[in-house]
Amino acid sequence: MSTDPSFDIPARPQRRFPHDSGVEYEGGTEFRLLPGRSFDDGALATSVLDILTAGPYRYGDFHDLPMPLWLVRDEETADVFRVAVRDGSVRLHVLPTTESEGLRRFYDRLRDSNDTAWTVERRVDGH
Repeated sequence: MSTDPSFDIPARPQRRFPHDSGVEYEGGTEFRLLPGRSFDDGALATSVLDILTAGPYRYGDFHDLPMPLWLVRDEETADVFRVAVRDGSVRLHVLPTTESEGLRRFYDRLRDSNDTAWTVERRVDGH
């Protein structure tokens, strides 16, 4: 029996395109990756950036936000998702076409890059 966390996606966000702004998402699923020991957000952001830079990712960051946030595409699985660092956790935000494999692969790389255990919490928001 495996003790690996599930990256099952029970709810996907719905895109809205309001007339006065770009795109908004309603509902969806977020995975919070919590390290077994304390990391400050700067150290977590550095770990995430190291993973993204090593590939197989194409990514871009959002400037002028109070937290590090990247839009990420796994070039091997074609999965696109957002990665945020906030309050001592790494958060994977599911987008409408995100699949579990890309999330799992990112988690595996994060787990392998740090000498700590990780807990995964899933949060699902209704539409």
